[in-house]
Amino acid sequence: MATTYTSSQELIGATESFLEELVRDYLQRSEIPGRHEIRINRLDPRLRLPVCSQQLNVTLESPSQPLGRITTRVRCDGNSPWTVFVPAEVRLYRPVLVATRPLRRQSVLRAEDLRLVEQDVGTLGQNFLTDPAQAIGKKLTRQLGSNQVLAPGHLQSVEIIRRGDQVVISARSGTVSVRMPGEALSDGTPGQQISVRNLRSQRVIRARVVGPGQVEVAM
Repeated sequence: MATTYTSSQELIGATESFLEELVRDYLQRSEIPGRHEIRINRLDPRLRLPVCSQQLNVTLESPSQPLGRITTRVRCDGNSPWTVFVPAEVRLYRPVLVATRPLRRQSVLRAEDLRLVEQDVGTLGQNFLTDPAQAIGKKLTRQLGSNQVLAPGHLQSVEIIRRGDQVVISARSGTVSVRMPGEALSDGTPGQQISVRNLRSQRVIRARVVGPGQVEVAM
């Protein structure tokens, strides 16, 4: 009796079905919206694998998440067991923020400086943003080219207090609040700790920036 072999289409079909389910589960768990594409690499036409007497078992070999270039392990646990590795590529497309024009370092971003463009985020790692609100009003730490993807590391908060500014120091403890004049000894962004001189005592203290001209210390 002649041996019958598993076709490459059967291997591709099993791999695609497995990856579709895996990617859907990954996107649901991570709450990432977007569309995806699965591409199975061409298999060696000389491959001769006996037809499996059981359903094929497909697992993800690498990497740990189903994005980018991946390898699946297709295994037959039947009467004539075999294992084959099937390479594939999963592309996840999401709208990400890019610069609409060349932008200088230290530029404060406005809505017209940004737009959303669909990109394969599997090639970007975590280096992208998806909401203009994450960037508008922030300052660039480096120069950006037109259509360059904006990453979290490209942004920093804008200083709302400058060195030499006159500030109000608030000291609070429970329901008691004391206010005194001060001078900022360094620039500061919201939430940042900066050095401030108490103009009454001339002491230098550390205070948290809470707003324009406003810092706070704990009593």
